[in-house]
Amino acid sequence: MTETDRRTFLLQTGGALAAMAIAPGLAFASEVTLQGEISVAIIGMGRQGRAIAGELQKIKGVKVAAICDVDPGRLRSGARRVADVTTYETHSQLLDQAKDVSAVFIATPTHTHLAVFKDALAAGKHVYCEAPLASTVEDCRAIASAARGAPTICAAGLLGRSNPVYQLARTFFRSDSVRDLVAMRAQSNDKTTWRNPSSDPAREKALNWRLDPTLSTGLAGELGTHQFDVFHYYRGTYPTSIQGHGSIRLHDDGREVYDTVAATLSFADGSILQYAATLGNSHDGTHEVFFGSNAAIKLAWTHGWLFKEADAPTQGWEVYANRQQFHNEEGITLIADATQLASQGKLKSGVGLPNPPLYYGLGDFLKSVTEGTPVATSIEEGARATIVGILADKAIRTGETVTVDPALLGGA
Repeated sequence: MTETDRRTFLLQTGGALAAMAIAPGLAFASEVTLQGEISVAIIGMGRQGRAIAGELQKIKGVKVAAICDVDPGRLRSGARRVADVTTYETHSQLLDQAKDVSAVFIATPTHTHLAVFKDALAAGKHVYCEAPLASTVEDCRAIASAARGAPTICAAGLLGRSNPVYQLARTFFRSDSVRDLVAMRAQSNDKTTWRNPSSDPAREKALNWRLDPTLSTGLAGELGTHQFDVFHYYRGTYPTSIQGHGSIRLHDDGREVYDTVAATLSFADGSILQYAATLGNSHDGTHEVFFGSNAAIKLAWTHGWLFKEADAPTQGWEVYANRQQFHNEEGITLIADATQLASQGKLKSGVGLPNPPLYYGLGDFLKSVTEGTPVATSIEEGARATIVGILADKAIRTGETVTVDPALLGGA
């Protein structure tokens, strides 16, 4: 075979990215398609509920038939985004009257999830519950217990396991491409406030539950939970202890919930995950990094890169991989659906996911409901990640080392 023939062969078979050689059966970032039609409802029409509505309307065969929110303004805003939808003021009304709805998406404030979740199961609905699942360990375990006894399908809204880029990168992590795990790091940086102003004091209090220390799990719980699950997904193991600290660095507006935090999560094998989050700076956004003896993998939700060490063995496919320059380093882009893009001459244009990660998470759940496929993120895994987030927030607030009881996660 000539070098030209070899290059053509590798491009056509997915060799431009190694993924096909490592995991030929991997499901890539294709459009979500369902077998049949399904009628669904969204409970909670805040920012996340509206995002769910937007992504559901991209999926053929899905009818958003009903929505509800206790806040009239948010309910009106949600109704403007969904054509021909029935609105309800409470989830109880929706579950009692929207008989044609098969599945519900819970996007209410974290501390309210348990009651809505149990009521949805009692109504015989399939349930997708946004993460974190709850604001307390007790509520989290109660949700997991309810899901175990349910005849319907339940899924947690953690998106790493449904993300085509993360699925692809995981095949590299589990091969010699990364090899020995050296360290782990995650961050969530966003210059924002978390405060929602309102002229009505009662409404302002309800809107700003994330700034209420009696209800909120802080940055580590609300944001970190999603990232902690990525490390659980890749490694199949959970932290044994957590240390942390936090402070208010920018938003000195009377809030008690820290706007900047850091935590160290230790694992039984001696590995460490360093986590940091802030509402005071946006540099480098949200990402996770696995450092290995052969390479590092950086994941940024819509993108992923592999950074090889200079002394790492060459595996052949790297010659044809798409690359991006990062200062003095070069990253091999981990591209979902590489084979199809390469055959169409569109490899570079397909570097990022064509849809937000939420789209794939919703699609996986709907496929589970309509086709009986396993859920991507079970409620039990969602509970484990949520509990780790709650305990990380506790370590940050108290300044104490928090031990993670394996029995607590095992029984989640």
